[in-house]
Amino acid sequence: MKVALYCGSSHGNNPLFTTQTKYLAKLLAEKRIDIIYGGGKVGLMGILADTAINAGVHVIGVMPRFLVDHELAHPDVHQLLVVDSMHERKAAMAQHADAFIALPGGPGTMEEIFEAWTWAQLGLHNKPCAFLNIDGYFNEIIAFFDKMILKGFMNSVYKDMLVISADPDDLLAQIEAYQPPQAKWLNRVSPK
Repeated sequence: MKVALYCGSSHGNNPLFTTQTKYLAKLLAEKRIDIIYGGGKVGLMGILADTAINAGVHVIGVMPRFLVDHELAHPDVHQLLVVDSMHERKAAMAQHADAFIALPGGPGTMEEIFEAWTWAQLGLHNKPCAFLNIDGYFNEIIAFFDKMILKGFMNSVYKDMLVISADPDDLLAQIEAYQPPQAKWLNRVSPK
């Protein structure tokens, strides 16, 4: 199994972000789950890669050339896929991954997990999309999902398809037991 991990190029201001990222990397090693991630050597991305590599996890980084040229690529990943754009990066990660996990991060992290989740809603893949909700980091976003449902912009089944937990052990157990919902457009009648 290979998991795509999306996380910040910063550490954040809570030491729990680093501690839980390290714990998740070690847990993935115990479960013999490989990692594909953004390829960075800084922030939570660097912590994730360093810990995973030291624990024996096979780590694949995917990074656009312009970031590699700025010397942001992690030098010790087992494989670094250099692509031409951020779009290609997301496509490569999605192609190689069996599941997607978002850890705390900024707009890039949100954009990556939201795209993977949207593709799952549309039936383009049936892989689990998960949020490791360290210290309640994603609470307001999760509450906004409820607002989307309340205001009629999302069916509750698409929130329910997300795996959300503050506990890495529970998160991985839910991913392993994941059953995807029916694809969004499967039974819709096409207009004539």
